[in-house]
Amino acid sequence: TAAIDREIYARWSSSGSAVMDLFLLPSPPAAERGDLLEAVEHLTALTDHAPEFSRGWYERARVYHLLGLYGPAVADLERALALNPMDYNAIFALGLVFEQFRMPDRAFAAYRRAKAIHPHHEEVSSALERLAPQVEGREL
Repeated sequence: TAAIDREIYARWSSSGSAVMDLFLLPSPPAAERGDLLEAVEHLTALTDHAPEFSRGWYERARVYHLLGLYGPAVADLERALALNPMDYNAIFALGLVFEQFRMPDRAFAAYRRAKAIHPHHEEVSSALERLAPQVEGREL
């Protein structure tokens, strides 16, 4: 299962352009060393030049979330999901935002959708277990 997950994510991580893929590479290290603004700049260049590449939108959403810019994060997640509705990590991230905004029903629904796509995603399973007592028996 982990090998399949890696293969899927490797395919989603390729924009089809070696030049555009270079914009994706600097952002995670920039984010890891705390230079979130540099990461946003790289990812914005990527989304500007490869607007059909869903992974660029997802990665920029992650950095926006770290910056506390939740509106832009949600907008980028929505764009990523419009381009790739099967991106279980983007769906999971949307669930995290819903949960953060105390919307457990919407978060739970997002997590269930992610689990339907990737049944062995550990973080999704943990999130569902955590929220189940709050939403079980209630209509989503």
